[in-house]
Amino acid sequence: MNTATTPPLFITMHASDNVAIVANDGGLPAGAVFTSGLALREHVPQGHKVALTDLAAGSVVRRYNVPIGYALKDIPAGSWVHERLLKMPDARELDNLPIATVKREPMAALEGYTFEGFRNPDGSVGTRNILAITQTVQCVAGVTDFAVQRIKAELLPRFPNVDDVVALEHGYGCGVAIDAPDAIIPIRTLRNISLNPNFGGEVMLVSLGCEKLQPERLMPPGTIPLIDERNVADVGNNADAKLDVVCLQDDAHIGFMSMVESIMRQAEEHLERLNARRRETVPASELVVGVQCGGSDAFSGVTANPAVGFCTDLLVRAGASVMFSETTEVRDGIDQLTSRATTPEVAQAMIREMAWYDAYLKRGSVDRSANTTPGNKKGGLSNIVEKAMGSIVKSGSAPISGVLAPGEKLKQKGLTYAATPASDFICGTLQLAAGMNLHVFTTGRGTPYGLAEVPVIKVATRSDLARRWHDLMDVNAGTIADGTATIDEVGWELFRLMLDVASGRKKTWAEQWKLHNSLVLFNPAPVT
Repeated sequence: MNTATTPPLFITMHASDNVAIVANDGGLPAGAVFTSGLALREHVPQGHKVALTDLAAGSVVRRYNVPIGYALKDIPAGSWVHERLLKMPDARELDNLPIATVKREPMAALEGYTFEGFRNPDGSVGTRNILAITQTVQCVAGVTDFAVQRIKAELLPRFPNVDDVVALEHGYGCGVAIDAPDAIIPIRTLRNISLNPNFGGEVMLVSLGCEKLQPERLMPPGTIPLIDERNVADVGNNADAKLDVVCLQDDAHIGFMSMVESIMRQAEEHLERLNARRRETVPASELVVGVQCGGSDAFSGVTANPAVGFCTDLLVRAGASVMFSETTEVRDGIDQLTSRATTPEVAQAMIREMAWYDAYLKRGSVDRSANTTPGNKKGGLSNIVEKAMGSIVKSGSAPISGVLAPGEKLKQKGLTYAATPASDFICGTLQLAAGMNLHVFTTGRGTPYGLAEVPVIKVATRSDLARRWHDLMDVNAGTIADGTATIDEVGWELFRLMLDVASGRKKTWAEQWKLHNSLVLFNPAPVT
């Protein structure tokens, strides 16, 4: 947006709103006059709110047609409305909610769209062909990383059909209350990540030996898919896949290099099987997409997230699976979610997950308001209520047909609420565990976030960010605010890019630069 030639502009989300956000790059100075005749009483930064009418002390401040706060004092029209002038509303209670009340006509099927993916033994489809090496405990991380670097340098060039080798490093495995009820969350998370579709059904573990999270506990019999008869001791009906473990404390290991070479020998066997795989044409219904936002600003709910929401509806129409998450960032829209549930049981499952998280935060003497970051506020988001209204639109308008507790694996198509913390790294880790094979991440402030295990498509909320971070952002949704593209057009652009990225025809910027954040397991259980 060229501020030298662009007149003062603001964006409203609903006709009933009494505040709007300033659209111009760099904000607007005091005295700027909008076409409506409203004049600014003071400088208002880009993305921040301006009062459209006089707001009396105690009156409702409305955006997205919901109360995002109450005025702490009289706010004249044309004033900058920021977090210090607002009292945040209390959280919506979890009773007397609308339950599966939205009954819409079935969405028209979207047929004929395909991508080139890797079909797995369990029927799932990967968008990449990766050898993942699971670690039972943080203690082995250094040895595994050393081995992975050698595998990439010495072995991987011999297997051109394998995209990468990654170590599933994490901070769990020992020094924890492994039998506490909530310990199931990090354990099943790591287990299900190991079975992600992008890993081709190949499961390889590195263990120390003395850790609490023993390999058999992490991957009990029956959890590993059968690749072929070479992996089973008994090829009868009850055969289980053999657990492939390199244990560093085994007596056979004499010195550091013995451990490394053992990991490399086992990795070579997996690489040979992965290298024999080829992409095949599969329907778009095989996509499993996780949507997330981070470094959000006031434009997130205006441009990028609505475009993602439109794309979410396209994916659901194509028969694909889409997960939206971030509990604290949808908590204030719980009534919107329960009303969209396909059944009362789905609505009750959402309420159950929200109640669990409310209790989890209460144990830490905080509430949902702890979510909003300094960067969110600098980008115009006054509090978690306003942030939630912009976040929730990533889910589109499709019915919500399923709910996952943290660490659970997805078992159905359509739109699913996967309950996760809003932390970028923990949310991404849990969506990996759920089985996503493609990730979409929107940002307004900017973040180089990426995952080694799955392609991450990043969507910028503003053209200024897309211009400055031209080799980090994959899609510019700022064109919506600029008036050069519609939400629908950017949604279709994102959908088509997904098919190209899933097929390996295009790489995301995070893949090209190999920008990978560490996995962060969600562990609400005690650490001993």
